[in-house]
Amino acid sequence: MLDRLTHALRTDHPDRPAVLRHTRLGTVRPVIRRGELADLADGYAAALHAHGLGPGDTVGVAVRPGPRALAVMLAAHRLGLRIAVLDPTAGPDVLAARLTLARPDLVLADAAAQAVAGWAGPLARRADLALPRLTALGPVATLGRRLPGCAPHLRPAGATPPARPDGGPETDAVIVFTSGTTARPRAVVHTRDGLAAGLRTVADLVDPRPGTVVLGGTFFVLVPALAAGAAVVLPARRPAALGRQLARLDPAHTYLTPPQLRAALAAGARFTGRVWTGSAPADAALLRRVKQSGAHQAWSVYALTELFPAAAVEEADKSAHDGDGDLVGVPLPGVRARIATGGELLLTGPGARHRYLGEDPDPWVRTGDRAALTPDGRIVLAGRLKDMVLRRAENIYPGLYEPALHLPGVELAVLVGVPAGDGDERLVALVQPAPGTDPRRLREALRGPLDRMAAARPDAVLFGEVPLAGRSRKPDRAAAAAHCARELAR
Repeated sequence: MLDRLTHALRTDHPDRPAVLRHTRLGTVRPVIRRGELADLADGYAAALHAHGLGPGDTVGVAVRPGPRALAVMLAAHRLGLRIAVLDPTAGPDVLAARLTLARPDLVLADAAAQAVAGWAGPLARRADLALPRLTALGPVATLGRRLPGCAPHLRPAGATPPARPDGGPETDAVIVFTSGTTARPRAVVHTRDGLAAGLRTVADLVDPRPGTVVLGGTFFVLVPALAAGAAVVLPARRPAALGRQLARLDPAHTYLTPPQLRAALAAGARFTGRVWTGSAPADAALLRRVKQSGAHQAWSVYALTELFPAAAVEEADKSAHDGDGDLVGVPLPGVRARIATGGELLLTGPGARHRYLGEDPDPWVRTGDRAALTPDGRIVLAGRLKDMVLRRAENIYPGLYEPALHLPGVELAVLVGVPAGDGDERLVALVQPAPGTDPRRLREALRGPLDRMAAARPDAVLFGEVPLAGRSRKPDRAAAAAHCARELAR
């Protein structure tokens, strides 16, 4: 798919817009044209090659979604490099541990990411963004506009980029971090072959058409849409502006998370064409609201970092399901599902991750979800086995952040999810002070660690006794969540 995209950008209407933006005044303007995007990818490939990078090297990328991030991905693909995706919402301690595991030979960051890691850190934390000082993790180069204090600029070079190396299908393409702890981060490794299979599945499922407009911002949106000849517009962050985008552009396909959909609906947005949502549970009621607001179809996509996408279901089928659990649809072509002992859903397929970094390959992905398979092969979820908390379409793993809460004066602390409606959860820290600790001073001492949690910062911090259970007297998370729910309801 990436090879097809690189060729299509040059040969299929290179003067047409590739990525559009919608101004505050309602004007639609191209951010970059198809041929320009191809030139930018070639320029970055030449620049990275001149930087001494070659097949098998790892490049960390802390760049906002958009044309430059896509051009870097295409350049890395051409050179046989491995991309490590850096998430600024993970918090500096977690991200530093992840980078230590991935060992990037170069970190590419835009000016915004470097500001978050430097002078703008205190301000950025208000938006749940935090990065460690990137220069402490390896060489850094600036992608895009360079501001004072940024690392040297990686300028697209005019030299002819090298020919694509002869790498096999099992060559690593991308690393995406998921669960684990700061002591033992866990990184999902996708090969070139697996990444291509996932992109083909998206393209076959969505079937974008030439000349249409697609609204969405992820890599799995940009590549299939642009390869098919469609133009992509990045969704606005503010619900009102997003509503204006939808009204002005009349997109054939719209990709938004459930929280984005709820915010857009609350702002009175009207939809067109087919709407796709994922990253968090989307119940039939939400999909119905989307269709009542103009969408021709509304789809919920079940996907994991380890396998994207796995299954999909349209509102009509989801609404017709009258059994227990959450129907997520039939496994997509090539995806196989089975239920392990204990009820955990296992998945495999051409687009599944090759392995976790530092571990042996395993074709079956353990989803951590309890599920059942209907007689006709559809997947019905029945809750999660893991302790993961899902808030605003973000997966939060308590084990990553709980150690930071154990300050002097803290006897025990856990992070738990409390249902907030619409399938979302509130993240609550239950902190048990040590005997004789001043609660006011402890709350003040916790401000620093809480700020460093970035997007995992709890919605509420409660002081109280953490319930214990079992012979080992481990924290009882279910009981802790129930206790927090009662306290918050008072």
